Amino acid sequence: NRLIAIDLPGGPALVDALRAVWDAGDAALVLDGRLTVSARHDLMRRFGAAAVIDSSGTTADPSGGRPMEDGDALVVPTSGSTGEPKGAVLTHTAIAASARAVAARLDIADDDHWLACLPLAHVGGLSVVTRALVLGTQLTVIPAFDADVVASSDATLTSLVGTALRRTDVSGYRAVLLGGGRPPADRPSNCITTYGMTETGSGVVYDGLPLDGVELDIRDDEVWVRGPMLMRGYRDGPDPFVEGWLPTGDLGSIGMDGRLSVAGRRGDMIVTGGEKVWPEPVEQVLLGHPDIVDAAVVGVEDPEWGSVVVARIVTERDDLTLDEVRDHVRATLPPWAAPREIVRVDEIERTALGKVRRDLLR
Repeated sequence: NRLIAIDLPGGPALVDALRAVWDAGDAALVLDGRLTVSARHDLMRRFGAAAVIDSSGTTADPSGGRPMEDGDALVVPTSGSTGEPKGAVLTHTAIAASARAVAARLDIADDDHWLACLPLAHVGGLSVVTRALVLGTQLTVIPAFDADVVASSDATLTSLVGTALRRTDVSGYRAVLLGGGRPPADRPSNCITTYGMTETGSGVVYDGLPLDGVELDIRDDEVWVRGPMLMRGYRDGPDPFVEGWLPTGDLGSIGMDGRLSVAGRRGDMIVTGGEKVWPEPVEQVLLGHPDIVDAAVVGVEDPEWGSVVVARIVTERDDLTLDEVRDHVRATLPPWAAPREIVRVDEIERTALGKVRRDLLR
């Protein structure tokens, strides 16, 4: 079995290429067309692709690539929000298990219709395609998110991230899956928050409750997950599993109602003056300020406080002051969560699915 890279924009040609790769018994690596040519070639070399399918046809790699195991279906790069992406290997069995679990939770019927509008190089977008292929559900794939196309589509199901949701009308959908960063607090009633990662083959927890077949555990405040839809392992890294359980690196808790609450990545927590601050709630409050277009929060080492909360903000107001920002945050959150410094930037570095690149901000 070989690994075949697919370097095509989202659309019917990409879906056909994926079908062809699977029909040949090979596994696929969908490349992100927004990356530079050298970055795409680097991914192919790192993950051992034997050939690439692009608009000119199929080109074999002289090295022959590295073989895959029987049953492997996909190699999906992790989001890379904390550094270099790794390659999660998803099997056909795992993809089918994920599709069936989602179908059961959403009560998917023969007349449902998926719209794929997120980047297909990431599991959040690609899982819409694989889910439809496994279940035989009608599928429409567009090259990139387009607010007008999403709003006017006759599809019944789609998957979005919070930034995309704020830009379009989803009232016509039966269900909208929300992944990526923390979703808007005022999301429409047909939107379902999902928790998952590349390693789990897309979302495995919907509105706090695990899908059928998914087990959750909290160990030392960290979320651990187990289930049939998880990856087989990394293409290029050590085995992260412990007796079948995957430690996610996220800190969280499970309430009396069985719902999972995720606070954030273990390394994202800011300890300032002995108090704990999670960046995402502060970012949500900042985004509620009428003069702040986008925001990201990180901790910066400080000799007096240990760390201090620093907010990078995108704003069109040149005279927006630190005191105004602090007052706005303190109206909702504890005083220690208020930024001690603001830095004006032109844009916030994010992954394709909207996650803040905190590794770059630090």
